[in-house]
Amino acid sequence: MLSIDPSQNTERENYKFLIGSIIPRPIAFVTTISKDGVLNGAPFSYFNIVTSNPPMISLSIQRSEGKQKDTARNITDTKEFVVHIVDEHNVEKINKTAASLPAEQSEIELAQLTPIASSKITVPGVREAKVRMECILEHTLELGGTDSPGSDFIIGKVVQFHIEDDIYQNGRIDPRGLAAVSRLAGTNYAKIGEMFSLERPK
Repeated sequence: MLSIDPSQNTERENYKFLIGSIIPRPIAFVTTISKDGVLNGAPFSYFNIVTSNPPMISLSIQRSEGKQKDTARNITDTKEFVVHIVDEHNVEKINKTAASLPAEQSEIELAQLTPIASSKITVPGVREAKVRMECILEHTLELGGTDSPGSDFIIGKVVQFHIEDDIYQNGRIDPRGLAAVSRLAGTNYAKIGEMFSLERPK
């Protein structure tokens, strides 16, 4: 078995080890609004649950040469954002939003996604997602890097859930109906495959 000291690696080498090992990763499609009122949208796979009491989620948004991405800057400025679950039906459109656009250009328009008003925050979501969560900023941390931070770690509190009727029954979301996709390494994604159950020991 290989044994590797990450301090002897380049950032890219460590990145490849991480994204190749920590799989599958759920994908958050995040909408934000800039100070100039531009609706921004971008996907992130450094995303997960923090706690359910109250419901909180986390995003880690990697910087480019020390510069904040539009999403992190917008969340820091406005304290609001919407997280959507990426699924088999919207993944191709959402993949288009990963393009590097000027801050004044909307990825939502580029991908032909449909804005939909939120009920508790000012940032719209998009209609094409079966699950979306309206969030307000709880905490933000600058982490990593050498000369300047390498990422913005964001914790958001969910203040409203929106779930498509067809996939919700008896307090549970149907995983097959949601058809979430996950991120692997490179250009690869995964669908929900074979499912199995294990009883938790008492």
